[in-house]
Amino acid sequence: MSAVQQDVEVLVAGSIRPDSPLRRARLAKPLTLEQAAELLNRATGGSADASVLSAWESGRKRTGIKNRAALADLYGERVEVLFAHQDGSAAPADPAVGRTVAGARVLTCYTDLIDAMVEVVAGAEEQLVVTGSRSREKAYLAAIESVVERHPDLVHHRVLYGPPRHATLTDHLRRLLELRDPSERRNGVKTLHIGMVEPGAAMERYFVASEGAAVVPLPSFHGADAFDCGVLLGREEAAGLVQHGREACASARPVETMEALSALPARQGGTQRRGAV
Repeated sequence: MSAVQQDVEVLVAGSIRPDSPLRRARLAKPLTLEQAAELLNRATGGSADASVLSAWESGRKRTGIKNRAALADLYGERVEVLFAHQDGSAAPADPAVGRTVAGARVLTCYTDLIDAMVEVVAGAEEQLVVTGSRSREKAYLAAIESVVERHPDLVHHRVLYGPPRHATLTDHLRRLLELRDPSERRNGVKTLHIGMVEPGAAMERYFVASEGAAVVPLPSFHGADAFDCGVLLGREEAAGLVQHGREACASARPVETMEALSALPARQGGTQRRGAV
């Protein structure tokens, strides 16, 4: 049975939504759900099956960043087009109609915010830019350390806006300096940049961006020092934030030795428990 015939039978049975850009891309190959799942798992090392792919295609479940990137490579299509039906944007049935930009996904609770930030970090292979001086979420900071250690060619920029607000962030910066020497070059490229924008020199910015996605945390309504929601952005928007972060780091004062880090004044700002950025 062909991929199209198989899907027609499932469609008649009422198991999937009539159409989505993700389903159209698979059928254009053509691949059955089982075949697509097998190829996806080869690329990611995951364990997706036909039922999971069907749920993604129907929009009943959202696809994670890692699987989005792998499916985009598999189908030869842009992420923002493939997953427009999951992100609240309607992609055109005919690619010739024009370019579709998927809407941003709003992250409305703290756990979703942290999960998305960790996923952006985990999906980074080429570039990772992190800005802000308030980070203290240990799972998020550990994810950054892990990806820096795991991908030696990854170029990581950390932009501080004033000294770290919490000892947890200072400890994290020390671990980054232990993992990599900013003075060294890998294949001629510097792979660790840590810079601090002096207080008052520029408005503080908060985001994490890789080559594939970005998250912009938003301050809580309940406290100026807390962040409990945010916006998840796609590849094209992430590219702009990566460039912005690189330029900000280039103009910032380097903090790239243990001595320079220890010389920063200690700051313990706010009483809120949550500080994601």
